[in-house]
Amino acid sequence: MKALEQPPIWYSQKLDKVLELQKDESIATLIYKINEEYLYWDKIKYKGKGIIEDSELLWAAVKLSRILNAQKLSFGKYSFAYKLTDSLYKDLHEFDLHIGGNLGAKGIIPEDDKKSYLVSSIMEEAIASSQIEGAVTTRKEAKEMLRKNTKPRNKSEQMIVNNYNTIKHIVAIQHEPLTLEKLFEVHRLVTHQTLDDVADEGCFRTDNEIKVVDSADNEVVYTPPEFTEVPNLMKELIAFFNKVDGTPFIHPIVKGCILHFMIGYIHPFVDGNGRTARALFYWYLLKNGYWLTEYLSISQIIVKSKMQYAHAYLYTEIDGNDLTYFIHYKLKTMQQAFESLQKYIQRKISEKKKIIDIQKISGINERQARMLSWLNEEADLLFSVKEIEQRFVISNQTARTDLEDLVDKGYLEIVQLNKKTKAFCRSKNFEGLLKEELKKLS
Repeated sequence: MKALEQPPIWYSQKLDKVLELQKDESIATLIYKINEEYLYWDKIKYKGKGIIEDSELLWAAVKLSRILNAQKLSFGKYSFAYKLTDSLYKDLHEFDLHIGGNLGAKGIIPEDDKKSYLVSSIMEEAIASSQIEGAVTTRKEAKEMLRKNTKPRNKSEQMIVNNYNTIKHIVAIQHEPLTLEKLFEVHRLVTHQTLDDVADEGCFRTDNEIKVVDSADNEVVYTPPEFTEVPNLMKELIAFFNKVDGTPFIHPIVKGCILHFMIGYIHPFVDGNGRTARALFYWYLLKNGYWLTEYLSISQIIVKSKMQYAHAYLYTEIDGNDLTYFIHYKLKTMQQAFESLQKYIQRKISEKKKIIDIQKISGINERQARMLSWLNEEADLLFSVKEIEQRFVISNQTARTDLEDLVDKGYLEIVQLNKKTKAFCRSKNFEGLLKEELKKLS
């Protein structure tokens, strides 16, 4: 990753000139637009053409506008600030309406499908969060592994299983306060059998050897605080997580973004900091009533914009710990994740209409109709009892009964994978039998 250009020292500009700039309506409008996108110096320096040629003076005017009325906070000796722009206020309002616990949000996901949607979204988040950290696998292979509950074959698959278990754990404890022991448990879950030294699971780093390095050229892009500072910094961060009535008020989603950033900033662990940070972000939002967060795969968006994700951290650190860069990026990924969820739900509703036709076949229940629909779309699918149990969140016996019933009806046949394991696949007569039954209904 190319090293970021350091911004000029903005306060070296004459204050009277900077203040005079803001009286110019065209420049004031330009500054407003720059702040709505929350651009960094490397882009701002080109924005003044035709309006103001002195790019450093424009930067100074932008910085002054950001500092005025900025909200300040600190952890240990490190000070931070952020300023909510109109676009961020708008995003937060939309999230309050659609992701929080109100009647409008409750109607987004059809009640009958919530369990299956939740399982799918947790899988997607687990896979994408691992891919951000370098896991190499396809979504199809990863989902098959999770559905069939097969043993991970390598580190990449272990990371995915770990993330899957971590998210399920957080959903289960979402209303509980964060403690040091629970933080360590989250870290143990996300790093299980993936670290060089097992002793590093669930404990803070004990040296300063940890650096954030760009994988492309091995350049050190960030050096975290001294390891001796970590325990106290994390104690403050845990208190920040648990504090309910803070003064001044910090919007819960903004606070979740700050928690995410601070884990990356403090870098308390030898490895697994990013996965732990994203897990705490989910936990905090769920704890504060943003129930739809369970269904959002934000990491799926991050993995497609890893450079912007890295820059959101670096812009904040380089530009005087201005958290707005990171908050701005994080809210945009949430918005995209929400839009992706809406599209996914609409696609599933469309698929369900097809499933309803199959369900009209005598003796076929909704789960079996879904299985037949999947097999009709993908002929080489293999089902295990465990996979069906997990897909539909049903008992092992119910899953077994559904599959064996489809065997009796002629749609499936049993494949013996080994002495102990059997799977279910399309029968030779599947296509003809399904067409015949659907024809009877038309």
